[in-house]
Formats: sequence, C-alpha cells, structure tokens
Amino acid sequence: MKNYRKAKKLADVSVGESVRILRELQEMSQNELSELTGIPQSTISAIENDRVNLGVERAKILARALKCHPAVLVFPGWDIEQESAA
Repeated sequence: MKNYRKAKKLADVSVGESVRILRELQEMSQNELSELTGIPQSTISAIENDRVNLGVERAKILARALKCHPAVLVFPGWDIEQESAA
C-alpha cells in the first residue's frame, strides 16, 4: 500500500447525480434506461434523487447501459485514472 496515493476529489457530485448526468449526456430518458436495464423507472428516479442506494449489481447493470465503468457511478467526482497511475 506504500505505492498508492489517496485519490483526490474533483467535483461534488452524488451517485444519483452521476447516473442522471450520464443518462442525459446520452439523451436517454429514464424510461429508455429502464427498458435497457430492466430496472423499473421508479427505481431509476429514486437512485437519481439519492433516495435509494445504487448497490454493486445495479451499478454494473447501469454502467453497461450507460457505457461507462461502474466506478464512474459508484465514485463520482474522483479522478480514478490519474490517481491510480501515480
């Protein structure tokens, strides 16, 4: 563990906000994301509003649909690439 530095937080974004931002960047509605993932639209809404925890399995499913790494959803605002390479 001596070779690792703590990651630095770049932005103050919640998990729910990261899901919403990625979904909107892809011009996708909650209903479309629901159809792609099998996650009910009401649950996606609750996740985006931070009323429901994302969880590992949902993060994997949403990440596939949003074409990103699950860590982008689970750890929003962290520069994972830069900090892990240092």
